[in-house]
Amino acid sequence: MSEILLEVKEISKHFGGVKALDRVGLTMKKGEIHCLMGENGCGKSTLIKIISGFYTPDAGEIYFDGKTYSSLNINQAIQLGIQVIYQDMSIFPNLTVAENIAMNYELYNKKKLVNWKTVEKIASQSLKHIGIELPLQETVGNLSVADKQLIAIARSILYNSRLIIMDEPTSALTRREVDKLFKVIRQLQSEGISILFVSHKLDEVFEIADYFTVFRNGKLITSQPAKGITNEQFVYYMTGRKIEEDYFQADHSDQDKTLFKVENLRLNNGFENINFEIHPGEILGITGLLGSGRTELAKTLFGMYQADGGKIFIEDQEVVIKSPVDALKLKIAYVPEDRLTEGLFLTQSIEKNMIISHIDSLRKKNKTLDFDRGISDSRKWVESLGIKLHELKDSIQTLSGGNQQKVVLGKWLETEPKVLILNGPTVGVDIGAKYDIHNYLRKLADEKKMAILLISDDISEVLMNCNRILIIKSGRITGEYKNTDLDSSKLQALITEEEGGKAV
Repeated sequence: MSEILLEVKEISKHFGGVKALDRVGLTMKKGEIHCLMGENGCGKSTLIKIISGFYTPDAGEIYFDGKTYSSLNINQAIQLGIQVIYQDMSIFPNLTVAENIAMNYELYNKKKLVNWKTVEKIASQSLKHIGIELPLQETVGNLSVADKQLIAIARSILYNSRLIIMDEPTSALTRREVDKLFKVIRQLQSEGISILFVSHKLDEVFEIADYFTVFRNGKLITSQPAKGITNEQFVYYMTGRKIEEDYFQADHSDQDKTLFKVENLRLNNGFENINFEIHPGEILGITGLLGSGRTELAKTLFGMYQADGGKIFIEDQEVVIKSPVDALKLKIAYVPEDRLTEGLFLTQSIEKNMIISHIDSLRKKNKTLDFDRGISDSRKWVESLGIKLHELKDSIQTLSGGNQQKVVLGKWLETEPKVLILNGPTVGVDIGAKYDIHNYLRKLADEKKMAILLISDDISEVLMNCNRILIIKSGRITGEYKNTDLDSSKLQALITEEEGGKAV
Protein backbone atom coordinates (compact mmCIF):
# COMPACT_ATOMS: atom_id res chain seq x y z
CA MET A 1 0.00 0.00 0.00
CA SER A 2 1.36 3.40 -0.99
CA GLU A 3 2.27 5.86 1.76
CA ILE A 4 1.40 8.76 -0.56
CA LEU A 5 -2.01 10.34 0.07
CA LEU A 6 -1.82 13.43 -2.14
CA GLU A 7 0.39 14.43 -5.03
CA VAL A 8 -0.20 17.38 -7.34
CA LYS A 9 1.95 17.46 -10.46
CA GLU A 10 2.77 20.28 -12.85
CA ILE A 11 -0.26 22.35 -11.76
CA SER A 12 -0.76 25.67 -13.59
CA LYS A 13 -3.50 28.27 -13.20
CA HIS A 14 -4.04 31.62 -14.94
CA PHE A 15 -6.44 34.44 -14.11
CA GLY A 16 -6.62 36.63 -17.19
CA GLY A 17 -3.03 37.56 -17.95
CA VAL A 18 -1.81 36.72 -14.43
CA LYS A 19 -0.08 33.38 -13.89
CA ALA A 20 -1.06 32.40 -10.33
CA LEU A 21 0.60 28.97 -10.46
CA ASP A 22 3.32 27.88 -12.87
CA ARG A 23 3.79 24.08 -13.00
CA VAL A 24 3.97 23.60 -9.23
CA GLY A 25 3.92 20.33 -7.35
CA LEU A 26 3.43 19.01 -3.82
CA THR A 27 3.52 15.52 -2.27
CA MET A 28 2.01 14.45 1.07
CA LYS A 29 2.17 11.18 2.95
CA LYS A 30 -0.64 9.70 5.02
CA GLY A 31 -0.56 11.07 8.55
CA GLU A 32 1.91 13.81 7.62
CA ILE A 33 1.87 17.41 8.80
CA HIS A 34 3.03 19.42 5.80
CA CYS A 35 3.46 23.20 5.81
CA LEU A 36 2.81 25.11 2.59
CA MET A 37 4.75 28.34 2.91
CA GLY A 38 5.08 31.54 0.94
CA GLU A 39 4.49 35.27 1.04
CA ASN A 40 1.09 36.75 0.27
CA GLY A 41 0.25 36.34 -3.41
CA CYS A 42 2.62 33.41 -3.97
CA GLY A 43 -0.15 31.01 -5.02
CA LYS A 44 -0.85 29.12 -1.77
CA SER A 45 -4.58 29.91 -1.73
CA THR A 46 -4.95 29.07 -5.42
CA LEU A 47 -3.49 25.61 -4.88
CA ILE A 48 -5.74 25.02 -1.86
CA LYS A 49 -8.79 25.83 -3.98
CA ILE A 50 -7.63 23.49 -6.76
CA ILE A 51 -7.13 20.60 -4.30
CA SER A 52 -10.56 21.24 -2.72
CA GLY A 53 -12.35 21.50 -6.08
CA PHE A 54 -13.16 25.20 -6.03
CA TYR A 55 -10.88 25.97 -9.00
CA THR A 56 -10.13 23.88 -12.08
CA PRO A 57 -6.43 23.85 -13.01
CA ASP A 58 -5.37 24.85 -16.54
CA ALA A 59 -2.83 22.02 -16.59
CA GLY A 60 -1.45 19.26 -14.41
CA GLU A 61 -2.99 16.39 -12.46
CA ILE A 62 -4.03 15.46 -8.94
CA TYR A 63 -3.22 12.08 -7.43
CA PHE A 64 -5.23 11.16 -4.31
CA ASP A 65 -5.01 7.81 -2.52
CA GLY A 66 -4.21 5.72 -5.56
CA LYS A 67 -6.32 7.50 -8.19
CA THR A 68 -5.40 10.24 -10.65
CA TYR A 69 -7.70 13.17 -11.54
CA SER A 70 -7.30 15.99 -14.06
CA SER A 71 -9.38 18.09 -11.65
CA LEU A 72 -11.77 17.72 -8.74
CA ASN A 73 -15.11 19.33 -8.02
CA ILE A 74 -16.20 20.32 -4.53
CA ASN A 75 -18.44 17.29 -3.97
CA GLN A 76 -15.71 14.92 -5.16
CA ALA A 77 -13.21 16.49 -2.78
CA ILE A 78 -15.58 16.10 0.18
CA GLN A 79 -16.32 12.50 -0.78
CA LEU A 80 -12.57 11.79 -0.88
CA GLY A 81 -12.22 13.21 2.65
CA ILE A 82 -10.68 16.59 1.80
CA GLN A 83 -11.75 19.39 4.13
CA VAL A 84 -10.59 23.02 4.15
CA ILE A 85 -10.68 25.37 7.13
CA TYR A 86 -10.23 28.88 5.71
CA GLN A 87 -9.04 31.93 7.64
CA ASP A 88 -12.60 33.13 8.23
CA MET A 89 -13.50 29.54 9.27
CA SER A 90 -16.99 29.91 7.68
CA ILE A 91 -18.56 29.93 11.14
CA PHE A 92 -22.12 31.18 11.70
CA PRO A 93 -21.77 33.62 14.63
CA ASN A 94 -25.51 33.71 15.35
CA LEU A 95 -25.78 29.92 15.76
CA THR A 96 -24.75 27.76 18.71
CA VAL A 97 -21.67 25.60 19.01
CA ALA A 98 -23.76 22.46 18.42
CA GLU A 99 -25.50 23.93 15.36
CA ASN A 100 -22.22 25.06 13.79
CA ILE A 101 -20.65 21.63 14.18
CA ALA A 102 -23.56 19.38 13.23
CA MET A 103 -25.92 21.23 10.89
CA ASN A 104 -23.77 20.94 7.75
CA TYR A 105 -23.34 17.24 8.48
CA GLU A 106 -27.10 16.82 8.75
CA LEU A 107 -27.59 18.66 5.45
CA TYR A 108 -24.84 16.59 3.83
CA ASN A 109 -26.75 13.45 4.82
CA LYS A 110 -29.95 14.95 3.33
CA LYS A 111 -31.90 15.03 6.58
CA LYS A 112 -35.20 16.86 6.04
CA LEU A 113 -36.09 17.27 9.72
CA VAL A 114 -33.84 18.41 12.53
CA ASN A 115 -33.53 16.21 15.59
CA TRP A 116 -31.99 18.54 18.16
CA LYS A 117 -30.91 15.71 20.44
CA THR A 118 -29.02 14.18 17.51
CA VAL A 119 -27.43 17.56 16.72
CA GLU A 120 -26.15 17.88 20.29
CA LYS A 121 -24.96 14.26 20.33
CA ILE A 122 -23.01 14.69 17.08
CA ALA A 123 -21.43 17.93 18.29
CA SER A 124 -20.56 16.50 21.70
CA GLN A 125 -18.94 13.39 20.21
CA SER A 126 -16.96 15.44 17.70
CA LEU A 127 -15.58 17.78 20.38
CA LYS A 128 -14.78 14.83 22.63
CA HIS A 129 -12.94 13.19 19.74
CA ILE A 130 -10.41 16.04 19.65
CA GLY A 131 -10.29 16.37 23.45
CA ILE A 132 -12.07 19.73 23.66
CA GLU A 133 -14.92 20.90 25.90
CA LEU A 134 -17.12 23.80 24.81
CA PRO A 135 -20.66 24.81 25.92
CA LEU A 136 -22.88 23.37 23.19
CA GLN A 137 -25.62 25.99 23.57
CA GLU A 138 -23.29 29.00 23.59
CA THR A 139 -23.66 31.38 20.67
CA VAL A 140 -20.46 31.13 18.64
CA GLY A 141 -20.23 34.92 18.19
CA ASN A 142 -19.45 35.14 21.92
CA LEU A 143 -16.44 32.82 21.71
CA SER A 144 -12.76 33.52 21.08
CA VAL A 145 -11.08 33.09 17.70
CA ALA A 146 -9.27 30.04 19.09
CA ASP A 147 -12.53 28.34 20.08
CA LYS A 148 -13.99 29.09 16.66
CA GLN A 149 -10.95 27.43 15.10
CA LEU A 150 -11.54 24.30 17.20
CA ILE A 151 -15.23 24.27 16.24
CA ALA A 152 -14.21 24.33 12.57
CA ILE A 153 -11.87 21.36 13.18
CA ALA A 154 -14.58 19.45 15.07
CA ARG A 155 -16.93 20.03 12.13
CA SER A 156 -14.37 18.88 9.56
CA ILE A 157 -13.72 15.46 11.12
CA LEU A 158 -17.40 14.48 10.74
CA TYR A 159 -16.82 13.81 7.05
CA ASN A 160 -14.36 10.90 7.44
CA SER A 161 -11.56 13.34 6.73
CA ARG A 162 -8.36 12.03 5.19
CA LEU A 163 -6.81 15.45 4.55
CA ILE A 164 -7.55 18.65 6.48
CA ILE A 165 -6.21 21.88 4.98
CA MET A 166 -5.80 24.76 7.44
CA ASP A 167 -5.35 28.21 5.91
CA GLU A 168 -3.38 30.51 8.25
CA PRO A 169 -4.98 28.95 11.36
CA THR A 170 -2.82 30.83 13.88
CA SER A 171 -2.95 34.35 12.43
CA ALA A 172 -5.11 35.72 15.29
CA LEU A 173 -4.17 33.34 18.13
CA THR A 174 -2.10 33.89 21.25
CA ARG A 175 0.80 31.58 22.10
CA ARG A 176 -1.30 29.53 24.55
CA GLU A 177 -4.05 29.14 21.96
CA VAL A 178 -1.50 28.03 19.35
CA ASP A 179 -0.24 25.36 21.78
CA LYS A 180 -3.81 24.10 22.22
CA LEU A 181 -4.35 23.99 18.46
CA PHE A 182 -1.07 22.15 17.87
CA LYS A 183 -2.07 19.54 20.44
CA VAL A 184 -5.27 18.88 18.48
CA ILE A 185 -3.36 18.73 15.19
CA ARG A 186 -0.93 16.15 16.57
CA GLN A 187 -3.85 14.06 17.79
CA LEU A 188 -5.39 14.10 14.31
CA GLN A 189 -2.01 13.07 12.92
CA SER A 190 -1.88 10.11 15.33
CA GLU A 191 -5.17 8.93 13.79
CA GLY A 192 -3.64 8.90 10.33
CA ILE A 193 -5.19 12.18 9.15
CA SER A 194 -2.90 14.31 6.99
CA ILE A 195 -2.69 18.05 7.70
CA LEU A 196 -1.74 20.65 5.09
CA PHE A 197 -0.87 23.64 7.23
CA VAL A 198 -0.72 26.89 5.25
CA SER A 199 1.29 29.64 6.90
CA HIS A 200 4.01 32.23 6.51
CA LYS A 201 5.22 31.99 10.14
CA LEU A 202 8.62 30.32 10.25
CA ASP A 203 8.53 29.33 13.92
CA GLU A 204 5.41 27.27 13.31
CA VAL A 205 7.16 25.18 10.68
CA PHE A 206 10.01 24.37 13.05
CA GLU A 207 7.51 23.35 15.71
CA ILE A 208 4.76 21.42 13.94
CA ALA A 209 5.81 20.31 10.44
CA ASP A 210 7.31 17.06 9.21
CA TYR A 211 7.81 18.49 5.74
CA PHE A 212 7.47 21.87 4.07
CA THR A 213 7.01 23.33 0.60
CA VAL A 214 7.72 26.94 -0.38
CA PHE A 215 6.09 28.86 -3.24
CA ARG A 216 7.28 32.22 -4.51
CA ASN A 217 5.54 34.20 -7.27
CA GLY A 218 3.53 31.16 -8.33
CA LYS A 219 6.56 28.87 -8.63
CA LEU A 220 7.79 25.95 -6.55
CA ILE A 221 11.01 26.97 -4.79
CA THR A 222 11.71 23.95 -2.58
CA SER A 223 10.07 20.97 -0.89
CA GLN A 224 12.01 19.17 1.85
CA PRO A 225 11.96 17.81 5.44
CA ALA A 226 11.58 20.52 8.09
CA LYS A 227 14.20 18.97 10.35
CA GLY A 228 17.61 20.60 10.06
CA ILE A 229 16.57 23.70 8.12
CA THR A 230 17.83 27.03 9.46
CA ASN A 231 15.88 30.24 9.89
CA GLU A 232 18.18 32.01 7.42
CA GLN A 233 17.54 29.36 4.74
CA PHE A 234 13.79 29.65 5.30
CA VAL A 235 13.82 33.41 4.91
CA TYR A 236 15.80 33.15 1.69
CA TYR A 237 13.44 30.51 0.25
CA MET A 238 10.44 32.70 1.13
CA THR A 239 11.72 36.09 -0.02
CA GLY A 240 14.61 35.45 -2.39
CA ARG A 241 16.77 37.80 -0.33
CA LYS A 242 18.89 37.65 2.80
CA ILE A 243 17.30 39.39 5.76
CA GLU A 244 19.46 40.12 8.76
CA GLU A 245 17.83 40.98 12.07
CA ASP A 246 19.52 43.07 14.73
CA TYR A 247 18.47 44.85 17.91
CA PHE A 248 17.20 48.38 17.40
CA GLN A 249 19.09 50.98 19.38
CA ALA A 250 17.64 54.47 19.74
CA ASP A 251 19.72 57.60 19.20
CA HIS A 252 20.40 58.77 22.76
CA SER A 253 21.10 62.40 21.83
CA ASP A 254 17.53 63.44 22.78
CA GLN A 255 17.14 61.31 25.91
CA ASP A 256 16.88 64.41 28.09
CA LYS A 257 13.66 65.37 26.26
CA THR A 258 10.26 63.71 26.66
CA LEU A 259 7.99 63.74 23.63
CA PHE A 260 5.12 61.61 24.98
CA LYS A 261 4.33 60.84 28.60
CA VAL A 262 1.56 59.04 30.50
CA GLU A 263 0.99 59.37 34.27
CA ASN A 264 -1.29 57.10 36.30
CA LEU A 265 -3.60 56.52 33.33
CA ARG A 266 -6.70 54.49 34.16
CA LEU A 267 -9.64 53.01 32.26
CA ASN A 268 -12.29 51.26 34.33
CA ASN A 269 -12.28 47.49 33.59
CA GLY A 270 -9.38 48.05 31.20
CA PHE A 271 -6.15 49.08 32.92
CA GLU A 272 -4.85 51.16 35.83
CA ASN A 273 -1.80 53.08 37.03
CA ILE A 274 -0.09 53.13 33.63
CA ASN A 275 3.10 55.19 33.60
CA PHE A 276 5.69 55.56 30.82
CA GLU A 277 7.47 58.13 28.71
CA ILE A 278 8.89 58.07 25.18
CA HIS A 279 11.82 60.19 24.09
CA PRO A 280 12.27 61.51 20.53
CA GLY A 281 13.64 58.76 18.28
CA GLU A 282 12.60 55.91 20.59
CA ILE A 283 10.47 52.86 19.85
CA LEU A 284 8.84 51.76 23.09
CA GLY A 285 7.31 48.27 23.09
CA ILE A 286 4.36 47.09 25.14
CA THR A 287 3.63 43.37 25.11
CA GLY A 288 1.28 41.04 26.94
CA LEU A 289 -1.23 38.26 26.45
CA LEU A 290 -4.65 38.71 24.88
CA GLY A 291 -6.88 40.40 27.47
CA SER A 292 -3.95 42.03 29.27
CA GLY A 293 -5.30 45.53 28.53
CA ARG A 294 -2.85 46.37 25.75
CA THR A 295 -5.49 47.13 23.10
CA GLU A 296 -7.64 49.13 25.52
CA LEU A 297 -4.56 51.24 26.31
CA ALA A 298 -3.85 51.87 22.61
CA LYS A 299 -7.45 52.95 21.94
CA THR A 300 -7.49 55.21 24.98
CA LEU A 301 -4.32 57.00 23.88
CA PHE A 302 -5.99 57.66 20.51
CA GLY A 303 -9.27 58.86 22.07
CA MET A 304 -11.43 55.90 21.05
CA TYR A 305 -12.02 55.33 24.77
CA GLN A 306 -12.01 58.14 27.34
CA ALA A 307 -9.65 57.61 30.27
CA ASP A 308 -11.23 57.55 33.73
CA GLY A 309 -8.15 59.03 35.35
CA GLY A 310 -4.53 60.04 34.87
CA LYS A 311 -2.70 62.48 32.62
CA ILE A 312 -1.18 62.54 29.12
CA PHE A 313 1.61 64.92 28.11
CA ILE A 314 3.03 65.88 24.72
CA GLU A 315 6.33 67.75 24.92
CA ASP A 316 5.72 68.37 28.66
CA GLN A 317 2.33 69.98 27.93
CA GLU A 318 -0.68 68.22 29.47
CA VAL A 319 -3.31 67.39 26.86
CA VAL A 320 -6.88 66.11 26.93
CA ILE A 321 -7.86 63.43 24.39
CA LYS A 322 -11.59 62.75 24.25
CA SER A 323 -11.82 61.54 20.65
CA PRO A 324 -9.66 60.52 17.65
CA VAL A 325 -10.22 64.05 16.30
CA ASP A 326 -8.49 65.43 19.41
CA ALA A 327 -5.65 62.93 18.91
CA LEU A 328 -5.15 63.90 15.27
CA LYS A 329 -5.04 67.61 16.17
CA LEU A 330 -2.31 66.77 18.68
CA LYS A 331 -0.36 64.92 15.94
CA ILE A 332 -1.04 61.42 17.29
CA ALA A 333 -1.64 58.67 14.73
CA TYR A 334 -2.90 55.11 15.34
CA VAL A 335 -2.43 51.97 13.23
CA PRO A 336 -5.14 49.60 14.54
CA GLU A 337 -4.94 45.90 15.35
CA ASP A 338 -7.45 44.76 12.71
CA ARG A 339 -6.86 46.56 9.41
CA LEU A 340 -9.92 44.94 7.77
CA THR A 341 -12.50 46.24 10.27
CA GLU A 342 -10.72 49.27 11.77
CA GLY A 343 -8.10 50.41 9.29
CA LEU A 344 -9.58 50.23 5.79
CA PHE A 345 -12.71 50.94 3.76
CA LEU A 346 -12.84 47.62 1.92
CA THR A 347 -15.35 48.76 -0.70
CA GLN A 348 -13.24 51.77 -1.69
CA SER A 349 -10.15 52.28 -3.86
CA ILE A 350 -6.54 52.32 -2.72
CA GLU A 351 -6.41 56.05 -3.45
CA LYS A 352 -9.45 56.88 -1.30
CA ASN A 353 -8.12 54.78 1.56
CA MET A 354 -4.84 56.70 1.36
CA ILE A 355 -6.32 60.20 1.47
CA ILE A 356 -9.10 59.73 4.04
CA SER A 357 -6.92 60.59 7.06
CA HIS A 358 -6.02 64.03 5.69
CA ILE A 359 -9.04 64.72 3.51
CA ASP A 360 -9.71 68.10 5.15
CA SER A 361 -6.32 69.37 3.98
CA LEU A 362 -7.34 68.60 0.37
CA ARG A 363 -10.36 70.91 0.41
CA LYS A 364 -10.21 73.83 -2.02
CA LYS A 365 -11.77 77.23 -1.39
CA ASN A 366 -14.82 76.15 -3.40
CA LYS A 367 -15.16 73.17 -0.98
CA THR A 368 -14.31 70.58 -3.64
CA LEU A 369 -11.44 68.15 -3.14
CA ASP A 370 -8.05 68.48 -4.79
CA PHE A 371 -7.82 64.89 -6.01
CA ASP A 372 -4.70 65.62 -8.06
CA ARG A 373 -2.81 66.48 -4.89
CA GLY A 374 -4.34 63.46 -3.18
CA ILE A 375 -3.03 61.21 -5.96
CA SER A 376 0.38 62.86 -5.72
CA ASP A 377 0.46 62.32 -1.94
CA SER A 378 -0.60 58.69 -2.37
CA ARG A 379 2.09 58.01 -4.98
CA LYS A 380 4.68 59.40 -2.59
CA TRP A 381 3.79 56.75 0.02
CA VAL A 382 3.49 53.99 -2.58
CA GLU A 383 7.08 54.68 -3.55
CA SER A 384 8.37 55.34 -0.04
CA LEU A 385 6.81 52.23 1.51
CA GLY A 386 7.27 49.99 -1.52
CA ILE A 387 3.54 49.26 -1.94
CA LYS A 388 2.99 46.82 -4.80
CA LEU A 389 -0.13 47.66 -6.81
CA HIS A 390 -1.44 47.96 -10.35
CA GLU A 391 -3.32 51.28 -10.16
CA LEU A 392 -4.34 53.59 -7.31
CA LYS A 393 -7.95 53.40 -8.49
CA ASP A 394 -8.04 49.62 -7.93
CA SER A 395 -9.99 48.26 -4.96
CA ILE A 396 -8.03 47.99 -1.72
CA GLN A 397 -9.05 44.32 -1.70
CA THR A 398 -6.80 43.65 -4.70
CA LEU A 399 -3.75 44.12 -2.48
CA SER A 400 -2.01 41.48 -0.37
CA GLY A 401 -2.22 41.75 3.42
CA GLY A 402 1.25 43.27 3.65
CA ASN A 403 0.50 45.93 1.06
CA GLN A 404 -2.85 46.73 2.71
CA GLN A 405 -0.99 47.27 5.98
CA LYS A 406 1.46 49.60 4.25
CA VAL A 407 -1.53 51.61 2.96
CA VAL A 408 -2.82 51.95 6.55
CA LEU A 409 0.63 53.07 7.72
CA GLY A 410 1.05 55.50 4.82
CA LYS A 411 -2.31 57.19 5.30
CA TRP A 412 -1.47 57.96 8.93
CA LEU A 413 2.07 59.09 8.19
CA GLU A 414 0.61 61.65 5.77
CA THR A 415 -0.80 63.42 8.85
CA GLU A 416 2.85 64.09 9.92
CA PRO A 417 2.45 62.70 13.45
CA LYS A 418 4.75 63.37 16.36
CA VAL A 419 3.51 60.23 18.11
CA LEU A 420 2.81 56.99 16.23
CA ILE A 421 0.91 54.20 18.02
CA LEU A 422 0.96 50.80 16.35
CA ASN A 423 -1.18 47.92 17.62
CA GLY A 424 -0.07 44.60 16.12
CA PRO A 425 1.39 46.31 13.01
CA THR A 426 2.37 43.11 11.18
CA VAL A 427 -0.45 40.68 12.04
CA GLY A 428 -1.12 38.54 8.97
CA VAL A 429 1.79 40.12 7.09
CA ASP A 430 4.39 37.99 5.30
CA ILE A 431 8.12 38.03 6.07
CA GLY A 432 9.22 40.42 3.34
CA ALA A 433 6.55 43.04 4.07
CA LYS A 434 7.16 42.62 7.81
CA TYR A 435 10.86 43.34 7.34
CA ASP A 436 10.06 46.40 5.20
CA ILE A 437 7.63 47.80 7.81
CA HIS A 438 10.10 47.26 10.66
CA ASN A 439 12.88 48.98 8.73
CA TYR A 440 10.63 51.92 7.96
CA LEU A 441 9.66 52.31 11.63
CA ARG A 442 13.32 52.41 12.59
CA LYS A 443 13.90 55.03 9.91
CA LEU A 444 11.03 57.17 11.27
CA ALA A 445 12.44 57.00 14.77
CA ASP A 446 15.99 57.74 13.66
CA GLU A 447 15.40 60.44 11.03
CA LYS A 448 12.07 62.03 12.05
CA LYS A 449 12.72 61.73 15.80
CA MET A 450 9.19 60.44 16.16
CA ALA A 451 7.94 58.86 19.41
CA ILE A 452 6.76 55.37 18.45
CA LEU A 453 4.70 53.06 20.68
CA LEU A 454 4.66 49.50 19.31
CA ILE A 455 2.10 47.21 20.96
CA SER A 456 2.38 43.56 19.97
CA ASP A 457 2.41 39.95 21.19
CA ASP A 458 4.92 39.00 18.50
CA ILE A 459 8.02 38.24 20.59
CA SER A 460 10.53 38.75 17.77
CA GLU A 461 8.87 41.97 16.61
CA VAL A 462 9.04 43.58 20.04
CA LEU A 463 12.50 42.28 20.88
CA MET A 464 14.19 43.39 17.66
CA ASN A 465 12.47 46.75 17.14
CA CYS A 466 11.90 48.29 20.58
CA ASN A 467 14.80 49.70 22.57
CA ARG A 468 12.70 49.50 25.75
CA ILE A 469 9.96 46.96 26.51
CA LEU A 470 7.10 47.15 29.02
CA ILE A 471 5.22 44.01 30.13
CA ILE A 472 1.48 44.40 30.74
CA LYS A 473 -0.61 41.88 32.71
CA SER A 474 -4.18 42.24 33.92
CA GLY A 475 -4.14 45.94 33.08
CA ARG A 476 -0.93 46.75 34.95
CA ILE A 477 2.65 47.36 33.85
CA THR A 478 4.69 44.68 35.65
CA GLY A 479 8.19 45.42 34.37
CA GLU A 480 10.43 47.48 32.09
CA TYR A 481 13.46 46.07 30.26
CA LYS A 482 16.05 47.03 27.66
CA ASN A 483 15.76 44.84 24.55
CA THR A 484 19.49 44.06 24.71
CA ASP A 485 19.01 42.48 28.17
CA LEU A 486 16.52 39.91 26.81
CA ASP A 487 16.23 37.07 24.36
CA SER A 488 13.09 35.34 23.03
CA SER A 489 12.83 32.76 25.81
CA LYS A 490 13.33 35.33 28.58
CA LEU A 491 10.73 37.68 27.11
CA GLN A 492 8.26 34.81 26.60
CA ALA A 493 8.72 33.79 30.23
CA LEU A 494 8.13 37.35 31.47
CA ILE A 495 4.89 37.55 29.50
CA THR A 496 3.48 34.18 30.51
CA GLU A 497 4.63 33.89 34.13
CA GLU A 498 3.02 35.30 37.23
CA GLU A 499 5.05 37.27 39.72
CA GLY A 500 5.90 34.12 41.67
CA GLY A 501 7.35 32.51 38.56
CA LYS A 502 4.32 30.29 37.93
CA ALA A 503 3.11 29.92 34.34
CA VAL A 504 -0.17 31.66 33.61
